[in-house]
Amino acid sequence: MRAHSTASHRFGCLIAITLLTPVVSRAQSAQYGHAHIEFGAQAIGVATLETPAIHGRTLTEGYLTQPLVMAMASFWSDALELKGTVDFEGATIKRGELNAGILGEGYIDRRHPHTYLHELVVTAQRRFGDNGVSLTTGKGFAPFGTDDPMARPFEKYPINHHLAQVLERAVAIGAFRTRRVIFEARSFNGDEPESPGDVPNRKRYWDSWSGRVTLVPFPQGEFQTSYARVRSPENATGGGADQRKQSASIRLEDVQHSGYALLEWARTADYVGSSRTFAFTSLLAETWARYGRASGALRIERTDRPDEQRLVDEFRTPLPAPDLSITGRSRWTIVTARFAASFLPVKAVTFEPFAEIARIRFSPTLKPTGFDPAQFYGSGRIWSVSVGTKLAFGMGQMRMGRYGIATTEKRDMKMGGMKMEGM
Repeated sequence: MRAHSTASHRFGCLIAITLLTPVVSRAQSAQYGHAHIEFGAQAIGVATLETPAIHGRTLTEGYLTQPLVMAMASFWSDALELKGTVDFEGATIKRGELNAGILGEGYIDRRHPHTYLHELVVTAQRRFGDNGVSLTTGKGFAPFGTDDPMARPFEKYPINHHLAQVLERAVAIGAFRTRRVIFEARSFNGDEPESPGDVPNRKRYWDSWSGRVTLVPFPQGEFQTSYARVRSPENATGGGADQRKQSASIRLEDVQHSGYALLEWARTADYVGSSRTFAFTSLLAETWARYGRASGALRIERTDRPDEQRLVDEFRTPLPAPDLSITGRSRWTIVTARFAASFLPVKAVTFEPFAEIARIRFSPTLKPTGFDPAQFYGSGRIWSVSVGTKLAFGMGQMRMGRYGIATTEKRDMKMGGMKMEGM
C-alpha cells in the first residue's frame, strides 16, 4: 500500500460518512430547500460451496459481502450532484470470496475486496431539453464498458470484471448528449488499487484515458462501444505492461423495469511498448426478470483468463506482477442461474433470500502451457452453489458506471422504478 493511502482514504471515507449521517435517522429520502438527498445501505450474507475448489478438494465458506452505504445528493434541479458509496468488504472478506475463475488485484479464484471509498464524485451538468453537457470529478468509474457487476442481478461476479470495467480511479469526465447519442471522454490514473485502504497514486493521475459512445434509440435500449488505454495497471509505480481495452454491448429493459437483457463483448490486450504480448477476450449474455415477489436470472459467459504464478497461498498472485508471471492462458465457460424472492416486511426495507448455481468448464488455449487447469483443480469442471440473503434499506441500488448527462435513468428510475432488487 502506498505511504499516503491510509490517511487519504480515511479522510475520504470520513467525508462520505459525514454527508450520509444527517439523513440516516430521518428518512431514506429528504428534501432540504434546493437539495434532494437519497440514502441507502445493503449487505449480503452468503454461503458458497465449490467442488472441486482446488486440488480436488471441496470448500464451503460463508461471508458477509457487499456491505455498502450509498448516498446521492442533488442541488438546484440536478445542476450539481454528489454521489458516494462506502464499501466495507475490506473488513468482511479480506481473504477474498470464492469465485472460481476470477482474477484481479492479487487474488485468483477468489474475488478481491473493493476499496473502502468505492466511489465519491461530484458532477455539474446543464440540460437543454433532450441535450446537455456535464463534468464529473472525484473517485469512481471510467466511461468504459458496462455497469459494475455489484449493481447487476448476481451475487457472484463474472470473471470478466477486469476486462469489462475500469473502476476505483481518480477521474475527470466530460460528457455531451444529444437526443439519442451520448459521448464521454475521461482521463484517469492507470494503477489499480493494491488493498482496500489504497487510493490512486498521485504521481499517476491522468496518465490513462478512455472514451465511450452510447446510442439510445428508445428509452429502454442502450448500444455502447468504448475504448481505453491504461498505463501499467498492475504496477502502481509504473513500468509494467500497458493495456488497450475494447468493449461493445447491447442492453434492453422492459417498460415496467421488471426485467432486462445484456449482451457484451470485451477485449483486453497487454502491450510492452508497441509490441502486443497477450490478448484476452470475453463474451457474456445475461438476463433477469421479476414476477411479483419472485425473480430469476441466467448468465452465460465465455472468457479468456491469464493463468498467473501463484504464491504459497494458492488463491493469491504476486503484486505487482513480475514480467514472467503469466504461465498460461485458459478459456472459461460458465453458466449461472439465480432464483430469488423479495419480501418487504417494513417500508423501505428489502429482505431477499436467493440461490445461485454455476457450472464451470475450462481448457488451456496456449500449448505448450505451464499451467494445466484440469490437473490443478482436480477435474475438468467445477460446480458452485451459493445460498444467502440480501438485506437492503432505503433507495434501491443505483446503476454504477455512468455520471451526469451520460446516465440514461431519470430520478424516479434510479431511486424507485426498477429498484434493482436482487441486483
